[in-house]
Amino acid sequence: MPTTVAYGDHPSQIVHSWEPGRADGPAPVAVLLHGGWWRDRHDATLMDPLARDLAASGWAVWNVEYRRTGDDGGGWPQTLDDVGDALGFLADGAARRPDRYDLGRVVSVGHSAGAHLALLNALSAGETPVSSVVALAPVTDLERCAQAGLGEGAVIPFLGPDPVAELYRVSSPVRRPLTGVPHLVVHGDADQRVPVEHSRDYAEAVREAGGTVEYHEVAGADHFAVVDPEHPAWAGARAYMARRC
Repeated sequence: MPTTVAYGDHPSQIVHSWEPGRADGPAPVAVLLHGGWWRDRHDATLMDPLARDLAASGWAVWNVEYRRTGDDGGGWPQTLDDVGDALGFLADGAARRPDRYDLGRVVSVGHSAGAHLALLNALSAGETPVSSVVALAPVTDLERCAQAGLGEGAVIPFLGPDPVAELYRVSSPVRRPLTGVPHLVVHGDADQRVPVEHSRDYAEAVREAGGTVEYHEVAGADHFAVVDPEHPAWAGARAYMARRC
């Protein structure tokens, strides 16, 4: 079972830390960032199945909670700031235990809105310990999501009313493609929450910008299949993580 560590004063500024189920020297670290369209009705327990799977196979897992929209005090940019603060706090602690954690092998794994946060956080070169990213059905274009009303209109509570063009730009991974960190994007072609075309366009934007991205499109997979430890979509993500670490 995980232990809970606070990285800030707000009740949602916590991490559920899972120790590796087996120890063969310092463990690679998986940072999990849950989805739920940034809303406070969803929390980090959404990623518990992946946390359990990774810990059982020798990963140290940091399942990060953050402030969300609703009554939780989240939104832009404080939600993204929380992710950065959590990683900084945990990296400082892990650096004091090099026998337990390998900070040269830190993979950020985000789903949906959590993948949005993972991709943006990894842009902070020198400020994050993340060496690679796995983005599962990511939210990458907030203006496009807002125009389509995706997530039951989740973008406006996150960005605030009447977002300007510059705010859409800085908050959208497709407008700021990640080029300095290798990453994997996994998306099912039957996704009912975030259209697969968003990830196709994001992967193309990364390549055009000179970045390194692998894109796995999974036939018949919906939005939640990618976070099912028994689904082939997750098996592909795990294989990528093993190669990177």
